[in-house]
Order: sequence, then C-alpha cells, then structure tokens
Amino acid sequence: MPFDPHQGPGDGGRSLPGRLARYARLAAIMGRFVSHLAGERYLGRSYEPGELASELRDALGRLRGPVVKIAQLLATVPGALPAEYVAELMMLQSQAPPMGSSFVRRRMTSELGADWERRFAAFERTAAAAASLGQVHRATGLDGRRLACKLQYPTMDAVVEADLNQLELVLRIFQHYQKALLTGNVRAELEERLREELDYVQEARHMRLYRDLLREEATISVPEPVAELSTKRLLTMTWLEGVPFLSASDRTPAQNADLAVTMFRAWYVPFFGHGVIHGDPHLGNYTIRSDGGLNLLDFGCLRVFPPPLVQGVIDLYKAVREGDEELAVHAYRTWGFGHLTREVVDALNIWARFLLGPLLEDKRRPLGALTGEIHGREIAERVIAELHQAGGVDVPREFIIMDRAAIGLSAVFLHLQAKVNWHRLFNELIEDFDLAELARSQAEILTRHGIPLPHGPEQS
Repeated sequence: MPFDPHQGPGDGGRSLPGRLARYARLAAIMGRFVSHLAGERYLGRSYEPGELASELRDALGRLRGPVVKIAQLLATVPGALPAEYVAELMMLQSQAPPMGSSFVRRRMTSELGADWERRFAAFERTAAAAASLGQVHRATGLDGRRLACKLQYPTMDAVVEADLNQLELVLRIFQHYQKALLTGNVRAELEERLREELDYVQEARHMRLYRDLLREEATISVPEPVAELSTKRLLTMTWLEGVPFLSASDRTPAQNADLAVTMFRAWYVPFFGHGVIHGDPHLGNYTIRSDGGLNLLDFGCLRVFPPPLVQGVIDLYKAVREGDEELAVHAYRTWGFGHLTREVVDALNIWARFLLGPLLEDKRRPLGALTGEIHGREIAERVIAELHQAGGVDVPREFIIMDRAAIGLSAVFLHLQAKVNWHRLFNELIEDFDLAELARSQAEILTRHGIPLPHGPEQS
C-alpha cells in the first residue's frame, strides 16, 4: 500500500518527522560501523563482520535516498571499504515503498499547475517504479504517446546535504582505517554527481545528448524527454517497453553474448567517440527490449572527460599490451595521478593489468568466473596493501566514475557469463581514434546540447 507523505518515520525519511528519524537511524548505523572498524564491542556482544555488513545493507536499503547511491558507488571504488561490506553493498537495493496519491497530486500541481491532469490523456496515480530520489508513473500524452513521468521526492536537496555530511564522516573514518587511498577527491566527486542528479532539467539535456550519441546504434534505445511536461523536479519522457535485467532469465548463451556486446557499445561508443560516459551501470537503469536490445533509462549521473584523458585510457591499454612502463606512467600522469614513485606505479599496474587483461586475448572468452566472491576483490586487496606500503595515492576525480563504470559493467558481464571477443570489440572502437578529431566532435556535440566543455583533470 502506498505511503502518504505525512506518515512520519515509516515513510523512508521524506516528511520532516521521517527525516529526523532517518538521520537518527543513519547516525546509529554509522556508529556501529565505526565501532566495528575500531575493533570495539558494542551492545554487549560481538558481531561477525559479515553479520554487521548484512545489517548495514538492510538498514540503508530501508532508508532509501542518496545514501543508497553513496553506498553503491563506494562499493565500486577499489579498497574503499572492507571486503565484507563491499559484498553486501554491491547487492544494495532501495526497499522503501513509493509515496501515495496525495504526494503525486501535490507534486504534479506544483510543477505543472492546478490543471495538470488536462495536459495528459491518462495518468496512473500508482507508481510503476520507485528509486532513490524519485518515483515513475505511467501516463499517456494528448498526442497518444506512452509516457513516463519521474517525480522527485520532496525536500531531496536537504536530504542530499544531510547524507553528504554522513559521507564526510564515513570517509574520515575510512581514511583513519587505511592510508592507501586519499579520499578528498572521492568526496568531491560524489558530492558533485549527487547534486547534479537532483536537476531534472540537466538530466533531460543528458538524455538528448545520448539520443544523439547513440543514434546509429540500432540495438540501443534512449527515451525522448518531453520539455513542455518537464521541470527541475519532474521529468517526463517517452515510455520504453522492456523487462528488468534480472527477470529476463530465459536467454540463450548467444543472446547473452549479443546483450553484452550491446552494453559494451552503449557505454564505450560515447566515451571513445566523444569523451562521455554513463556513470551509473546499475541494474535498475536499463531494461531489455523484446528483440534483445537495450533501453537506457536514467541519465542523472554523467561524466564528460577532457580528450587527453580518453587518449590516456588507450595509452594505458597499449602500455599493458606491450609492457611499456614509460607509456604507463605517462597515462597515469595524464589522468592526474601524482607522486608516482616506483612502488605506486607498480601497484597501479596490477590494477591496470586486471582491468585490461580481458582485452589482450584475441579470442572469445568470458570476462571471468563466477565464484561467489566479488570480482577482483583479491586483486584490489593486493593493490591497496601495496599502495599503503608506498605511502598512498590521491585518486583523481575523473578516475572514480570511469572505474565505477568498468567495475559495474564487469559485474553485469560476469552475470551473463557471455563469451565475447573483448579484444576485437575494444580495438574496433579505438582503431581510428584521433585526439584532434575527438576534441572537435566533442566540442560540437556538447555545444549543440548546451553542455559545458570539460576541464581537468580535477583535484580537490
């Protein structure tokens, strides 16, 4: 049964009483997390790490809101949390129910006016889906088009700022827990991306950009935003029919391979062609079409990279392929890594070989093996240990979203167990790469869509 916005603590923290209860609950969760990291006992008993990690996942899922996105992102930053927490937070899903009809009526009235219902042929008051920052309703336009209306929950700007304060606490604790990764840039990047996700006008701009970037990819669909029915807190777009990724369980190995190729192109055609990447490969952000194609649905988290950083990815690939140490160091410097001592470079190379290894073999192969463990956990732990010994490294801001996309997609490919020639797929994308041409095409398409040109690499 939908919740009413005045229901209080049980409403996922969206009313004032609910937010106060939510903050208290989140503070208590963080307190327990701190106690665990410090090796203390609490509440008169000892908890196994996995037990507390599971409890943390469940509690955060009930809270919903930006803290869920924070936890999901931190889980993809190598070494950012102890392994048992990563395993649980990678499975984190928001569990709070959608808000009820009174919220829908008030939000739609405030965004489109008292006569908002007359602007639709039909509008379903019951939410079709609920996420961290808002919920989606089916509708039909006056022109007969099927629509999706994404309504942002009330006072989300205040909730974001409160959760970012909690993030500051978590990162300070983590910095004390380990010295391998300096977290200033992690915090700055998370803050900027989260605040951007509250601006639905910007998300509509991103959506139009991706429709342009992927216009020649027949297997990928992007919704069309409807400007006259959208505001900063309401995003109306065309409805794309599809089934959730995990519910499409009857695919053949060949279909899984085709889907993996499609997803690879959905993320990396924009990156190598225009320096743009979708920063959130979360399972809830796409659905599968009836013909096996892909619907991309959410464009709140986007990253635009300066062209030299795209060149840096290609340089690092060539460095790993050819064992060129000097080129690898040049690539790391291009991305903004500083203090590149021999020990730091050796540790970064371990991670680079792990991520880029599947691209080196010219044969069809799965990305890895499903073992019940987090993909690459042992490698990440080794890298963190070596970086700790080397005195630590400050992770560039751009690297955070790039790495998140790579790790998130790897998890999907592992789930599919798709056998693909990753080597040929990657090399087809980069074979005609030209830095000057990328800079020209990037400037042209970003200007056309009103998106600022990138600066960087950025440091805190």
